[in-house]
This record gives sequence, structure tokens and C-alpha cells, in this order.
Amino acid sequence: MDIQKFDIVINGGGIVGLALACGLQQNNLQIAVIEDQTLQSLLSVHNSTLRVSAINAASRRLLQYLQVWNEITTQGANPYRKIEVWNQSSYVKISFDSCQLGYQQLGHIIENTVIQKALLHRISQLSNVTLFTSISLKNITWYEHEVLMTLNDDRRLTARLVVAADGANSWLREYVNIPITFWDYQHYALVATVRTERPHENIARQAFHHNGILAFLPLIDPYLNSIVWSLHSDLAQQLLVQSDANFNIALAKNLNLALGLCQLQGKCHKFAISIRYARSFAAHRLVLVGDAAHTIHPLAGQGVNLGLMDVAELISQIQQLNKTDKDIGNYSYWRHYERNRKYSAAQMLTGIECFRQLFCGNHLSIKLLRGIGLRLVDRIPGIKQIFLNKAIGLNDMPAWLSMIDYD
Repeated sequence: MDIQKFDIVINGGGIVGLALACGLQQNNLQIAVIEDQTLQSLLSVHNSTLRVSAINAASRRLLQYLQVWNEITTQGANPYRKIEVWNQSSYVKISFDSCQLGYQQLGHIIENTVIQKALLHRISQLSNVTLFTSISLKNITWYEHEVLMTLNDDRRLTARLVVAADGANSWLREYVNIPITFWDYQHYALVATVRTERPHENIARQAFHHNGILAFLPLIDPYLNSIVWSLHSDLAQQLLVQSDANFNIALAKNLNLALGLCQLQGKCHKFAISIRYARSFAAHRLVLVGDAAHTIHPLAGQGVNLGLMDVAELISQIQQLNKTDKDIGNYSYWRHYERNRKYSAAQMLTGIECFRQLFCGNHLSIKLLRGIGLRLVDRIPGIKQIFLNKAIGLNDMPAWLSMIDYD
């Protein structure tokens, strides 16, 4: 059987893997994307699991560069202009308003399937990208100058560089024995779409409790929100077996009736919450991106943004190596990427954990610190700007992306 030769093979056809393939269209490189789902499943509306992402300004700029942003906004991207955060045990609320801080919006709430479909459509227009669906890797042999891969139908591929974009439970990461730091929160994220009595006014809301975190993310319909409710596994299970009426009451109560009464729309899904941090983001002819390299707590909605900035860094590095005729699989050239992205991921993981501990802690000293801290952040514009720049991704953009202006 003939061996198909590629420059880069990307294992994983999710948002991050597809975005990378789209971003390499101008480099005269032959790209393969391997995805174990069928194309029909990837494109099906029934494949949606209600997961949404809060796409920030940096990720939006990358999606514009990939020429998919217009299609995404046509299919459904709701801009949110304000974030409100509060804790149930205190009377202090902190808010970030785009108008007060000089931005048109703080980000866009978008269904993950909308982003994925737009990227798949763009892939179909690119002659240098081959998409393998309903297929998976079976075996890999690493040589000095190339990688030989065998698929589960016994077809064989070679590449100069392999990219692991195959998610939190990455097959590739485990295959090459890259260790991870793992932490199980023993919490579930309950995800659903909810209709509310009052309009959301394009405000993202987040309420912290001693036993969980509840986020309401505004969708295009002014009365619809995507909710992410992080709870201890036992409590989450109790809520899931309750009637819709009781679930709705619990929702409204835990949001302090900020949007009035709530009504569940369709099913509620649950996802286990854990963090993973790969000890290495690169190896000989291998690079890890997205959830294969790092997974974070969903409270900040930054998982996809972090993965897309991995992609932006990869695009820049591959372009530079290709332009100077250097070996794109040589590990020594990927140490810069590894340092940068490990630092960004570690910063995000640490920041989210500190934020979670500050808001969810029930000790008297933490309550006092929380009250003082929130008042300071809410009243001092300069501090708010620092927090906001981090949230919208301006501090995490590679230089080449920050120089492109689409506004």
C-alpha cells in the first residue's frame, strides 16, 4: 500500500486542530487532519452538546485572519458588553463595562459547533489540507527526519511534524508517555440553555457560592442564556434527578433572581471538571496544543481562547521555520513555543485557582479579604483595566497577531 506524504499531520478535528490547519494555507505545506468522528457527525446540529465559548478579542482576531469570522457571526455570535460577578455571602458586586473601559464589547458568546462548522467549511476550500474522518491513529514510528503513522484501516502516512490536538484525553500524549499534572475537582459542570423572565441585556453574570459557581452567558435571543453551573458531584447529581420545576427554582434562587424566573430549555448535560497540565508541550517531531496540553476550570470560559493562542503561536513559528528552510520537526526550534505557552497556561491555571479560592472560600479571613479586594478592584479603574486586558486576551497575543487590525 502506498504511503501518503505530508508536511504536518494534525491529530484531532476539533476547533483547535481545524484552526491550525486553516492557518497554514499560505505556507505551501501539505497538511492532514485526522478525526475519528464522521464528517456528518461533525456537521450535524444534533452533535451539539450545548457547549459555548466566550470568545475574546484576541481569538476573534485570529478567526478573522482564518477568514471564518463572517460566517460565524452570520450563524450566531452574541456580543456581551458587561460582566457582573458577585458572591452570595457578601453584598459586594464587581462589574466590567465595555463602554466605561473603551471597548465596543468584551467578547462574543458562540456555540462551539458554530465555530467548528465554519472552520470545516473553510477547510473544504483549501487544496493543501486533507481531512481524514471516521479514522484514528493505530501506530506511530518516530525516525530522525520523519514520522511514520499507521491508521486503523492500515493506511500509512508520513510527516515532518505531528500535532496533538486530540483533546484532554489525548491519545498521542499518552502514546509518547508525556506525563501530566492532574487535579480532579470532584465537581461537575451542569450545562444547559435557560429562558429567563427578564432580558439579559447582553450581560454575562457569575454568582459564587460556598458550594459552587453559576454562570449565565447571554445568547442572541434576549431571553436565552447558556448556563454553566459548577457543583460538587453529589450536589450536581441531586439536581439532575429533580423535576424541571425544582431545577428552575434552584437556578433562579442561586442567581438572586437577577433575571427573574428561569425555565430550562431541553436537556441538562454534565461534564466532570478537572485540570491537566502536560509536563512537556513539545518533543521530537511532536507539538501539543489546546486541551492536549492543558485543561482549565470552566469558570472563566477561557479554555478555547487559550487553545487558539497556542494555534496563533504555532502559525507564527511554522511560517518562520518554513520561510528560512529549517526543519519544522526539530525539537530545538520548538523550545520557544513550549516556554511561551507553558507560561501562559500556568498563569491562567494559577489565576483561575486563586480567583476560585477567593470567591468560594468560606473562612472568615477569606470573606474579609474578598470584601476588601472586590471594593478596591471595583473602584480603581487602573486595576479593572489590568483584569480586563487579561480577560480579553490582549496580553496573550503573539506579536504578529497584535499588529493586524480588523476593527
